[in-house]
Amino acid sequence: MGKLKEKFQQTELYKSIFRHSYQDTNRNRALQIVDNVFLHLHPVRIPRHAVNIGYTWGMGGITFLLFIVLTITGVILMFYYRPAAEYAYEDMKYLMNDVPFGPLMRNMHRWGAHAMVITVMLHMFRVFLTGSYKPPRQFNWGVGVILLVLTFLLSFTGYLLPWDQLAIWAVTVGTNMARATPLLGHEGPFGPELGMKINNDIRFILLGGTQVGPPTLLRFYVGHCIFLPIVAAVFMIVHFWRIRKDGGISGPDTSKKEF
Repeated sequence: MGKLKEKFQQTELYKSIFRHSYQDTNRNRALQIVDNVFLHLHPVRIPRHAVNIGYTWGMGGITFLLFIVLTITGVILMFYYRPAAEYAYEDMKYLMNDVPFGPLMRNMHRWGAHAMVITVMLHMFRVFLTGSYKPPRQFNWGVGVILLVLTFLLSFTGYLLPWDQLAIWAVTVGTNMARATPLLGHEGPFGPELGMKINNDIRFILLGGTQVGPPTLLRFYVGHCIFLPIVAAVFMIVHFWRIRKDGGISGPDTSKKEF
């Protein structure tokens, strides 16, 4: 068992997650601080290519900026919105017609959300094109994929909050796909064999019922405003930290002559 553990610790997968061990020495005590995501997030120095817009496109930084904008505007919108079926649509009309700068805040939040979906996909595309997902950065690529999924979920859950016909039917179509989820959907592979039914599968959990209704609005509101942003923020911190610990933003191949 010990030999198997040592062999696994020498693999690229293990090294991409755990950089090195920490024996009880003065140097390693310092490394525990330097390599800690909460105690040492910012880099001491930045390589020249990290500020080359033609190479990085700046998509990672723009995505994070949009996340901050969405957080600020979202908190402001929460002062004028009640996640209840009898109030949600009226609150949106009040926000758009009577609240000072209400249309500005709502449109900044709406179009910022659309822009964030686009920039995070462009960021992943750039990382793929430049090979920045390769060892020792494969762990951070996995973190980035999780952040991509969280961005989609944030956009999807926020789509329902205006509580108009477009939002209700869009979420109805979107959540209907969950019925075919393997193991967890009552129409998916192995779902019926595991006892999944229309009133206990993953779609039922998402909606809080068998169709989109007031419980769905409350669940999507809590997920959109509390759960998903907190999870996304934690993964963003880990993502930024691992970029620093992996030597900063990956650069061009310096073994080839640049013209």
